[in-house]
Amino acid sequence: VWKLSPLQTRGTRVGLGHEMASSSSLSEDQFLCPICLEVFFKPVSTPCGHNFCMSCITSYWDDTPVWQCPICKEDFPKRPNLKVNTFISELVSQVTSLHVTSSPNRSPAQRQVGSDVHCDVCPDSQNGAVRSCLECLASYCDRHLEPHFVASGLKTHTLVEPTVNLVSKVCRKHHRLLNLFCRNDNSVLCDFCVSAEHPSHDMVLVQKGYYAMKAQLGQSEAKVQRMIQERLQKVQNTRTSVKQSKTKAKEVMANGTRGLKELGLEIKKIQTELIKVVEEKQKTAEEKAEGFIRDLETEICDLKAMAKNMERLQQTKDQFSFLQSYSNLSRLPHTKDLSMFSFTQHLELQHMHKYLRNSISQLSEDVSNTVTLRYMQQYEVDIVLDPDTAHPLLSLSADGKQVRYNTGTGLWGNQVLTPNMFTTHLAVLGRRGFMSCKFYFEVCVGQKTEWCLGVATASIQRVGAIVRNSEHGLWAVWFLVDKFETFSSPGVSVHVGDVERVGVFVDYDRGEITFFDVIRATQIHSFTECFFTEELYPYFNPCDNEYGSNLGPMVIVPVCMDYKV
Repeated sequence: VWKLSPLQTRGTRVGLGHEMASSSSLSEDQFLCPICLEVFFKPVSTPCGHNFCMSCITSYWDDTPVWQCPICKEDFPKRPNLKVNTFISELVSQVTSLHVTSSPNRSPAQRQVGSDVHCDVCPDSQNGAVRSCLECLASYCDRHLEPHFVASGLKTHTLVEPTVNLVSKVCRKHHRLLNLFCRNDNSVLCDFCVSAEHPSHDMVLVQKGYYAMKAQLGQSEAKVQRMIQERLQKVQNTRTSVKQSKTKAKEVMANGTRGLKELGLEIKKIQTELIKVVEEKQKTAEEKAEGFIRDLETEICDLKAMAKNMERLQQTKDQFSFLQSYSNLSRLPHTKDLSMFSFTQHLELQHMHKYLRNSISQLSEDVSNTVTLRYMQQYEVDIVLDPDTAHPLLSLSADGKQVRYNTGTGLWGNQVLTPNMFTTHLAVLGRRGFMSCKFYFEVCVGQKTEWCLGVATASIQRVGAIVRNSEHGLWAVWFLVDKFETFSSPGVSVHVGDVERVGVFVDYDRGEITFFDVIRATQIHSFTECFFTEELYPYFNPCDNEYGSNLGPMVIVPVCMDYKV
């Protein structure tokens, strides 16, 4: 037997190759692995004498309970410690990589049949090449190849089957055909490169690497095509959304303009009625005052005449005449009770002015709140609850739009706990997080007596109780019977009264979160000057039934524009 060392000179390798190939008529078919049916790569021999690719027999034994030869079925008491058979490896290298010619005397017709590579020496470049030289980096027809079998300096050159683009397929360092592909470095190598620089890397023949990488490229191409389609669809959806947004914006502006115009007409009508009422009240008050003044002036005239008569009687010395006249003058005329009349019309008008001013201020605030609410509602997003985050005592609807407290027992025992699940707070998060944008959603809470609603960071604490301070990563309002408080400030009321439908608006970049009573179009509370560093997720907590009448669900509902102030 011959054992070829990688340290032998190229001339010796070529010479031995010529001799072995000519004496044994070796072909690639004699070096096929029985498992992968490909030419041996890193061939190893089992104790029974059969040969396989190292990776093939290793994988075969990894998948079977016993160590057995796949060919003769001989069992081995322990797993054999296999080493690469260098002799077979050299033979494979000679046969598959070099394709050394075994006879220079084949007829030109035989050598040129089917050749797609042209001779580099022929002037017309029409003659087909029969061999390519790795040292000359050229391809030759039968006539121009003859010097390689005659000249002593050319006899040691390595000849291979005609190869297209030979320069790019020969190792510049070792002048050998690049016939191996390194999966670790994604590079094409010759067998000397493998021995010297990539001894432990995953190597396959170029053909096998080509098909493997081509398949992988096909998968990547399919993925890229899917990504293209997804983005095209996203572009189309975004354009559709922009178009819908433009239509909605025009509709909002038209409705707003029409509404404000109608409101202006209504205000003008109220103004006309107000002027009419004030004028009539003023006229009636003036007429009443003037009538009272006329009556008083008449009484003044009568009293002046009586006073004059009394003054004359006071000067009478005749006792008999005085007594006779006194009986007539002692009776005072009938007059009005002055305490029964007072003119306070200016006070009434002042009170009316104050009432109108308050009403106008309230109307202005209501209009402003309505406009603000409509602005927020245009950023509506679709919220779906994430069951993986829900506390075991919560029940979610199939569409992920409702959550309620479940009073059933034994739920903890049947529940499969997940790392993202809340274990203390009766809470659940939305599936989708938001970052660097504005978003809005509405929740119907009905007649519930307790609930908590807001947004939370992705890293919010899930296990154990959340500390109620400004560092917990939760911005929420907590409703208790008839008043609101923030989650971070327990016991401090921020709003009074119940609500049925709550709107939540988040402006991520400005650090603002606003809660609205949608039906009354009034603000419940607003968090300002917040600093967000991660995605925000809608947070829902329907709470338990501690205060009674609280088993109803929290329902995510679509925006409705029909509510009026």
